[in-house]
Amino acid sequence: MAPPPSTVVSPVIALVIRVVTLVFLVVSVIVIATTTATAGTGLAEVKVKFNDFYAYRYMLAAGVIGIGYTLLQTAFTIFQVSTGNRLGGDGFTLLDFYGDKALSYMLATGAAAGFGLTVDLNRGFGSDSDTESFLNKANAAAALLFIAFIFSAVSSVFSSFSLPKRT
Repeated sequence: MAPPPSTVVSPVIALVIRVVTLVFLVVSVIVIATTTATAGTGLAEVKVKFNDFYAYRYMLAAGVIGIGYTLLQTAFTIFQVSTGNRLGGDGFTLLDFYGDKALSYMLATGAAAGFGLTVDLNRGFGSDSDTESFLNKANAAAALLFIAFIFSAVSSVFSSFSLPKRT
């Protein structure tokens, strides 16, 4: 009888997933960090930036933390691909598992906060082209963060396959 198939994912596939996650995170952070608008008419014009809103700040923080964690895990995965050995053994396998779970939840809540605020602001303000551009950019950043969440969740599932078997 043949042995059961291995559920461990190839380190190359794990590396590709982490790199794609990193790309979406970096683009999302760049888009939200550069989002500004001028609100008002005539004499009462106000420059509005992403950091005027807590939800967009949270989106940015989730993205930046995601970039840091994903860079670290990408380095560990590159080490594994190049040497064939996992750095740190079972301890780092647990770090991968729990870190991927926490990051996935943070990215999901960051994207949800961005989507929610964009919908609320879209209802409250008119169709001023500058305001609409601001909200579209914020929505795009949230969408990119959500895509990064999806890839991070896939990475989380892959890391669960590598957990040490307990008997």
